[in-house]
Amino acid sequence: MMNLHGAFPRDEDAGYTGAARPAPVAAQREAFGTVIEITGAGARIQIDGRRLRDLASDPDPSVALSGQVGSNVKLGFNRRWLVATVRNLKMTDAAGDMVIADIDFLGEGDEGEGGRLANFKRGITGYPIPGVRVHAVTGGDLKQMFATDDRPHIEIGTVYPTKDVRGALYIDALLGKHFALLGSTGTGKSTSAALIMHRICELAPEGHIVMVDPHGEYSAAFKGHGELFNVDNLAMPYWLMNFEEHCEVLLTTTGADRQQDADILAKCLLIARGKNRSAEGITKLTVDAPIPYTLTDLLGAITNEMGLLNKATDTAPYMRLKTKIDELKTDPRYSFMFSGMLVADSMQGFIAKIFRLPAKGKPISIVDVSGVPSDIVSVVVSVLSRLVFDYAIWSRNELQRPVLLICEEAHRYVPADKTSTGQAVRKILERIAKEGRKYGVSLGLITQRPSDLAEGVLSQCGTIIAMRLNNDRDQAFVKSTMPEGARGFLDVIPALRNRECIVCGEGVSIPIRVTFDDLERDRCPASSDPLFSALWKQTGDEEAMIGRVVKRWRSQGR
Repeated sequence: MMNLHGAFPRDEDAGYTGAARPAPVAAQREAFGTVIEITGAGARIQIDGRRLRDLASDPDPSVALSGQVGSNVKLGFNRRWLVATVRNLKMTDAAGDMVIADIDFLGEGDEGEGGRLANFKRGITGYPIPGVRVHAVTGGDLKQMFATDDRPHIEIGTVYPTKDVRGALYIDALLGKHFALLGSTGTGKSTSAALIMHRICELAPEGHIVMVDPHGEYSAAFKGHGELFNVDNLAMPYWLMNFEEHCEVLLTTTGADRQQDADILAKCLLIARGKNRSAEGITKLTVDAPIPYTLTDLLGAITNEMGLLNKATDTAPYMRLKTKIDELKTDPRYSFMFSGMLVADSMQGFIAKIFRLPAKGKPISIVDVSGVPSDIVSVVVSVLSRLVFDYAIWSRNELQRPVLLICEEAHRYVPADKTSTGQAVRKILERIAKEGRKYGVSLGLITQRPSDLAEGVLSQCGTIIAMRLNNDRDQAFVKSTMPEGARGFLDVIPALRNRECIVCGEGVSIPIRVTFDDLERDRCPASSDPLFSALWKQTGDEEAMIGRVVKRWRSQGR
């Protein structure tokens, strides 16, 4: 067993004989440990507990937190500094004078003037050897580590534990390889998402962003900064649906009956699409082609096919389809999609307004689907997502216009359970996750239950922004998708405060812990929690209020 106490010579001890070249005197004073074991991804260090306690009173907050879980340390070796993150701590004696810690390597830089860190780069080119001294990372070092280069970036907050070191996301890497924002309810996830979107819009006022908002939260945040759509003004033509989406809306049966109904629908839908002038000249018309057709033509085709039958008992599938179509035509809840006014060929105008082409200084579309009937919400999201992807594919010969698609409550649309409803939206979002970046389509997923997300989709996200997660399954799921070097950060996810996050992946130079900036009140989403203690002290006007609510309720108005 090595002499633990002998591993820490005094600062004034000039006879240091460690394997590495001694650091300058200023940095020597910060030394509080020694490397005792090296592995491929990190090392094990031995820390002097007394030195650690002395550092806790240092005025530099970065130095004061040295040695704690999630903090950074640096190792001096061959005129270079290796930077690592502390993953865990273990006491080896009753007095706490000796502590063992595991660290994960982050990157390396040159040893600058006065022992400072300079020219920091992610990853390491050489490993230290046992006996190398461990030093505290100063606030100046952090500024050098997190200093943004000349790549386009957005600043989202301050790096913990500093007050002045800015945390930034590299926009091209963030969007080019997808990203996910994860956090339990009440951690400030919606406000943080709005902050990131506002920063992107400020950087790229002519961008193209489509955000699916299931709760109607973000309209308040982007009023005046983006275009807002809901059931009152969305006007999504039903004929934009492909055959699979038609089946999800129109078919009500399962098993063998569903296949029979689908065969009839495919034949009649093709006939209805073929009657439109837009189909002229198309030699290979398919049921998936977004050709306008009238519901009357579809009903007529179904009636004609039914009239060709010999036995009345075979009419049941046709009657099921006719009944469902009549229901959609007459139910006012579906008028935003199945109105007779939507027969005209408005595809070009619809794509232009939803994708912000041109943006005219309002680069984001907020599509509020909170008023959409629950049975077709997944179809509406599927149509929007597929339009984004299909437009990117068919515009490859044009000047590229990348589109960012953001899905709030993403676990609704891409669930881990493959047997759930809404398979069309699941398929298109999985395809965007796997292939979107080739065509200039970026995917942003926001969810409070990452363990309920399809694992393949989350693993395609190059940048993970993780806020506090209270559920053990969620924590384990996120850790499994993170790179090895971020393990020390991930262990503190349950201990994060509101509006704090861990960012790992392509969008940052190294994993960072960030406290988000405050957002102006008029730019915040309408997602604040009700104050029961205050609201339950108020009374008055209940009768009139209930009357207004019941009236809106009955008319299905909002």
